[in-house]
Amino acid sequence: MKKLAYVTQTTLSIDDTANVIAALKQRYPHIQGPRKDDICYATQNRQDAVKRLAEHCAMVFVVGSTNSSNSNRLRELAEKKGVRAYLIDNASEINPEWLENVKALGITAGASAPEVLVEGVIERCKGLVESTVSDLTGPEENVTFALPKALR
Repeated sequence: MKKLAYVTQTTLSIDDTANVIAALKQRYPHIQGPRKDDICYATQNRQDAVKRLAEHCAMVFVVGSTNSSNSNRLRELAEKKGVRAYLIDNASEINPEWLENVKALGITAGASAPEVLVEGVIERCKGLVESTVSDLTGPEENVTFALPKALR
């Protein structure tokens, strides 16, 4: 088989994607991949951030919809790091019992989750337990996309 190529879904875990690509290349050494990285930068940044966050937290809240592949991957990555993680749509879904005996809580969000929902989760947590808030810095996302010619 001479003409063989692969593409990946942008919301897969970066690690899972790398494993699949390695297996494909082992089985089909001449397989061709995309000309550039097709993993969404926002997805990559958030996955890298949740891995770092999980190193400092006993639990992680991922703000996002249950039908969001991106948000589900974030929850899974935190769990793979041995951290209890919950995927929540908004602050009203927080069970106060989850916060009992948690010394450090991480909060992150899927790429499409509105900032107002994240802020709501932070405020609810501050109202439920004595806490201080600090930011985990990461790469600045300043990518812009041009409108298609038909819409300009």
